[in-house]
Amino acid sequence: MAAKAVGYDVIIGLEVHVELKTRTKLFCGCENRFGAPPNSLTCPVCLGLPGVLPVLNQEAVAKAARAGLALGCTVREISKFDRKQYFYPDLPKGYQISQYDQPLCEHGQLAIYDGRGNYVKTVRIRRIHLEEDAGKLNHLGQRLSDAAGSLVDLNRAGVPLIEIVSEPDLSSGEEARWYLNALRTVLSYLDISDLRMEEGSMRCDANVSLRPHGWAGSLGDLPRVEIKNLNSLRNVERAIDYEVERQATRLAQGLKIELETRGFDDVSGRTYSQRSKEEAHDYRYFPEPDLPPLRLEAAQIAAWAKALPPLPDRVREELKAAGLEAKDAEILVQDPSAVAYFRAAWEAYGKAVPVANWMLSDLARLLNAAKRGYGDAPVPPAELAALLTQIDRGVLSGRMAKEVLEAMFERGESAEAAIRRLGVSQISDEGRIRQEVEAVIGEHAKVVEDFRAGKEKALAFLVGQVMKRTRGQANPEVVNRLLRELLSEPVRPSGS
Repeated sequence: MAAKAVGYDVIIGLEVHVELKTRTKLFCGCENRFGAPPNSLTCPVCLGLPGVLPVLNQEAVAKAARAGLALGCTVREISKFDRKQYFYPDLPKGYQISQYDQPLCEHGQLAIYDGRGNYVKTVRIRRIHLEEDAGKLNHLGQRLSDAAGSLVDLNRAGVPLIEIVSEPDLSSGEEARWYLNALRTVLSYLDISDLRMEEGSMRCDANVSLRPHGWAGSLGDLPRVEIKNLNSLRNVERAIDYEVERQATRLAQGLKIELETRGFDDVSGRTYSQRSKEEAHDYRYFPEPDLPPLRLEAAQIAAWAKALPPLPDRVREELKAAGLEAKDAEILVQDPSAVAYFRAAWEAYGKAVPVANWMLSDLARLLNAAKRGYGDAPVPPAELAALLTQIDRGVLSGRMAKEVLEAMFERGESAEAAIRRLGVSQISDEGRIRQEVEAVIGEHAKVVEDFRAGKEKALAFLVGQVMKRTRGQANPEVVNRLLRELLSEPVRPSGS
């Protein structure tokens, strides 16, 4: 449940840092890879040793520009790099090469949706800039305040980042979660980052302020709290909701809100003070003297825009136009590999809704249990289509098809091979089913009398007996129809 702030509007803006998936770091030739032994992926450039010069990674520029274009931003033909100066043990140079007043991308937007696929609002994106990452401190304790010490790993120093800064258009922790989910989805279609929040390749800082109802001042005059390094969608929502309640409580007590940076303890669910909040002038930005302005040709920007894949908003509308409910379309849209699987199966089978239903129920259950995704599903899209075709032909019932699908998943078999090996197929021949129905009617005279006396439940027993005699292979629709036909015939007097 969203936190309440009676008498105040909640104002939230997010800064999202996304590590780019490049072969090397932003300004040197060191490998960009997660999980290597500490301090094994470093060189004089990313260690900030005297006399070295940065060289810009063009792959990182292309991926950052593609992110901006996908989010509706204007990509500048001329941007520049700046030195952002601050001291921290994981920043070996004593400054970070970033972008300040001339970022690569500006003025975008992102539509956000709730968990059922309902449109919520469009959030403006102020800027996307390119910068290098810092190293990582591994604290010898639960958090910095109670750590016995800290170890510095500089493998991450110099890894290319984009920072995506939203306008303060969000008004709850829940909306922030929806925004982050939508942002991660768009970026996943571009394949520019691993987007693994648990590994730090996508991190979020949240800026939270409370504005009195009817207040006409500038947002910049509001006291603002920044919550740093939130590492999951759930924690973003929890941290913001706690911070809203904390600030509302302080204001109700007549206390001030301090301009500060806070962390979030995901065990207690509380934010805690880390330091006073820095402003731009505290960082003493100035143009990076070792890098010339970044110049892009208009033709290159246009080529990147033209090469963008179909993005979530377009895919979402296509799925709904194909007949999928908004909720089901939203689940598929979240995963580009699921969309690709769906498209291939739909093309092979010809009907969209049954494909989606099987993907999101039985196939999803098997994939989740095996910790696999649609991109490496043991059942190819064409074979799911073949299975659904056998249902349409009356060869399999829905129950049988579930059994066959599990066999296909476990053994990597085709639908035809699994049906043949399991010896399952649906009996739809009316003559054969009629024989079994007549036999059951003859064996259960009392149940037949109950049905004819108006006890509808008796029919279910008779259907069950027919299915038992046919080992579950009789077509249940045919069984039901024949039973009703035969039981509706007049009872013949004995001896006539």
